[in-house]
Amino acid sequence: MPKGSPELTASRKEEIVNACEKLYQTMSFKDITLKEISVETSFSRPSIYNYFQTKEEIFLALMQREYELWAAELNTLADENSAMSAEDFASALAHSLEKRQQLLKLLAMNHYDMEEHSRPERLTEFKAAYGVSLDAVRACLDKFFPYIDKEHFIYVFFPFLFGVYPYSVATQKQLDAMREAKLDFKMHSIYEIIYSCVLQLLCRKI
Repeated sequence: MPKGSPELTASRKEEIVNACEKLYQTMSFKDITLKEISVETSFSRPSIYNYFQTKEEIFLALMQREYELWAAELNTLADENSAMSAEDFASALAHSLEKRQQLLKLLAMNHYDMEEHSRPERLTEFKAAYGVSLDAVRACLDKFFPYIDKEHFIYVFFPFLFGVYPYSVATQKQLDAMREAKLDFKMHSIYEIIYSCVLQLLCRKI
């Protein structure tokens, strides 16, 4: 790590993650390289190695940030509401993830690669952010639905998130293939899929 203030280090890392996020909106994970990322930053590719050793570490940092932003929104939801109906909470949770499409895309496509090719300390930082999101969901459930089985909700809902993106976003090639295969399949929005799942989990009979 180069010498410099913690603020400068954080700023440089944020710039790299922002560059990665920008590229990921139009390019695939496999096509994005450290060289491509460096072009979108104000410094050279060798300088990136001072902060991240692999592109997977950069993507992991992006997913870490997404989890942190999501958790912050859920904590605000819990702080600003004294009570919520199942319908209102399902809607709020669905809207919160509707804004985190990058997170859902990363979960569906490249989660294993990012973890496998990141240093242990980077992976630990990511897992801590993931834990914060778990705690934020638990805090909402504790406040609004103390009677439900929170661990059941957690262990159904979080794995479920891995499949949301493929069922809500499809390329034209995929849509053409489903049509040619005469597959009776209707795409649903991120909001619709998550709202339905959360409402069912909250209303299931104990």
